[in-house]
Amino acid sequence: MTRTSHRLRRVRPTLAGLVAGALLAAGCTLPAFVPGAKDRAAAPGAAPTWRDCPEVARELVGRGARDMRYECARITVPRNWGAGSGATAGPGSGETFEIALLRARSTRQRDRIGSLVVNPGGPGGSGVDTAVYLSFGPAFGGLPASITERFDIVGFDPRGVARSSPVKCISDTDLDTSFGFDPDPASQESFDAYRSLQQRIGRGCGDRYGDQLPLYGTAQAARDMDAVRAAVGDDRLTYLGYSYGTLLGATYAHLYPRNVRAMVLDGAVDPRQQLVAGSESQARGFERAFGNFVRWCAANAGRCPLAPDARAAVTTAIDKAKVSPVRGADGREATSGWVFYAVISSLYTESGWEKLATAVDGLEAGDPTEVFALADAYTGRREDGHYSNLFDANLTINCADEAEKPSIDQIRALQSRWRQQYPLFGPALAVGMLGCVEWPGRPDPYPTGGADGAPPIVVVGTTGDPATPYEQTARLAAMLGVGRVLTWEGEGHTAYPQTTCVTDAVDAYLISLTAPREGLRCPAR
Repeated sequence: MTRTSHRLRRVRPTLAGLVAGALLAAGCTLPAFVPGAKDRAAAPGAAPTWRDCPEVARELVGRGARDMRYECARITVPRNWGAGSGATAGPGSGETFEIALLRARSTRQRDRIGSLVVNPGGPGGSGVDTAVYLSFGPAFGGLPASITERFDIVGFDPRGVARSSPVKCISDTDLDTSFGFDPDPASQESFDAYRSLQQRIGRGCGDRYGDQLPLYGTAQAARDMDAVRAAVGDDRLTYLGYSYGTLLGATYAHLYPRNVRAMVLDGAVDPRQQLVAGSESQARGFERAFGNFVRWCAANAGRCPLAPDARAAVTTAIDKAKVSPVRGADGREATSGWVFYAVISSLYTESGWEKLATAVDGLEAGDPTEVFALADAYTGRREDGHYSNLFDANLTINCADEAEKPSIDQIRALQSRWRQQYPLFGPALAVGMLGCVEWPGRPDPYPTGGADGAPPIVVVGTTGDPATPYEQTARLAAMLGVGRVLTWEGEGHTAYPQTTCVTDAVDAYLISLTAPREGLRCPAR
């Protein structure tokens, strides 16, 4: 859940491990490269002009991957595809958005199949960045050579995200306040203050974008994907979507089932889940993941200074931060919100558990450095205190998608109820819904339903996934009607390509269109 959104951000974190020596465990978006004036967007339907852009990889990672060439292009799409958004800019208005693309192509490519279009989730994550990260190969958490030697890896920033007509309407100050706020504002005064903050954020975005806000939703972005497919020259789409990218992919498959060649949806979002049910699902998922961390800590005391009772240590740290936050060397205070987001950040990968234990132990000793490192990795807060547009886009897209919203009284009641059921994460997920409740834009819900006429679609779920809990995997597969579930009995958010079992199954499907057998379960190790 972002403090400016209704759910915990669902962006795939492990790609960021490519940046040597950097702590980026929660899907931190790095400073975005803005293409220069020579990147002219192709007109709707026209073939894009690709140009070499090795500087993108240098900006993100410090270098390009070996034997990999990077090319960038931009395409133009209608602002409104006529999907019933209610916005004034209709499909015949001539108003457009520009969509940024990056293509990573191996110099060792042979027997090329086509393009593998990728999306990392969020919503708000950059597909351009993701294509770069994935190009570095399995040693860095990227794709295996069997894939990069058969496919171009193509990332696109969805409308409103990063380089694609980005939404920017939340100040750095309001983001700092939002993330640092008490995750469980129990008193009426504290709750009202948080609600007031969300109202101010909503007004600012409404004043800036007005009736254009619905145009940034998933329903429109899924139609942009078909323009991306055409732009890369593929008759049918081969797609790899993580987290929120599974929702984007499922919407595309419903709209364009016969345009799908192969589709892998990893970290499944249940498209039919309403706002309250989705928030509760995440509360349950994060509580389960935190419980797994607590048990790991007790069994690994040599690596976990919080043993034997990590739960008590973490909750005590959050409670202390509410009344007496530790101040860092730069004067920044590690309030309860920042400690809470350090916890959130660490649960996206099993490798983050030891970092969390070290961070909380350091905080107890008066040093909040590692707490801030974890929290900033999740929020995308840079050293200079500035943010990218990740959470502006996250809030805008999420709220455009939501047609049904709870009342303030319902949120208050859920905050109390979930405090009992999901004590660490429930209250935050309840009050986090205020972001969309106070949102000024009209909704433009995405369509849901089967992908009739599509080939088998592989839906990957991780049993310990906190952000897109495993239970959603089978529901997404069933809704599509052609879904084939692949289970990883592991920890963290998303699975491919982390283990041999999952990697072999997905690679065979992407290359040969051989879907994994129904019910295949891959062990944690």
